[in-house]
Amino acid sequence: MVHDDLSGKVIVITGASSGFGKGAALKFAEEGAFLVLAARRDDLLDELVEDCERRGGKAMAVPMDVSLSDEVTQLAVQTVGEYGRIDVWINNAGVGAIGKFQDLPLEDHEQVIRTNLLGTLYGSYEAFRVFFEQGDGILINIASELGRHTVPYYSSYAASKHGVVALGETLNEELKVNKVEHIHVCTVMPTAHDTPFFDHVANYTGHRVEAPKPLHDPENVVDAIVRLAHDPKDEKIVGGDGIVKVLLKRLAPSVAESLGAKQMQKTQITDAPAGDDTDGAVQDPVPLGTEVSVGRRQKKSR
Repeated sequence: MVHDDLSGKVIVITGASSGFGKGAALKFAEEGAFLVLAARRDDLLDELVEDCERRGGKAMAVPMDVSLSDEVTQLAVQTVGEYGRIDVWINNAGVGAIGKFQDLPLEDHEQVIRTNLLGTLYGSYEAFRVFFEQGDGILINIASELGRHTVPYYSSYAASKHGVVALGETLNEELKVNKVEHIHVCTVMPTAHDTPFFDHVANYTGHRVEAPKPLHDPENVVDAIVRLAHDPKDEKIVGGDGIVKVLLKRLAPSVAESLGAKQMQKTQITDAPAGDDTDGAVQDPVPLGTEVSVGRRQKKSR
């Protein structure tokens, strides 16, 4: 399935209020897509609807929480009720929590899993039900390079992203063995990018959150998402360092684990300034971090 033109295509995006989701919405709008924008921060969604329509798209805001299955079901029902179909569903909503495993509140571990893994499962389930009824569709799940390897202090986040990667692989196997040709599942695995993720993450390390290096331009991931909506592929790692890390994990797992652990220990603990613990946006949305890119890369270059 190749879409030369996304004009009039119905695209659902969760986690649309900032970061990759917001960036993708704006790009899709420029191609004339019909957008259904979902996130917890309804005020930002209303602003994004206006921005998308100024760029030539048509947009609808649906405030909701992907960790609640009934709200994901309602998102699908509302979309089909408004537009009659769904062409692309993008599971982008996600949260993170960092710190020693035993220092994170259990309820934060649980909510990371609910949002990142169960939220993706709920969205995939609803998308598949619509896709199989109409005979086609593209599912794009945003995972992480940490869905293929691991680092310390990101325990539940890495576990959730491993689950998202495995879900995508399993669904693709089902589609292929059943010779389903017009439904596609794409899994995107970004490395560290300059999004509001590090403003939203819950932090129980006792140190200020430090974004790892290299920190990439979020537009690279946005462009990858848009390309997959045009021409779906099973998997896409975005960020050259991520490709190297995943390959090293496959070829020399003990070396990869040692290097990853030392880098995270140095950047987030040893060299990071002291800071207060914060619960971030895991349980409830926060006002910080409303853009596609936060500008950390520019600040470091200056």
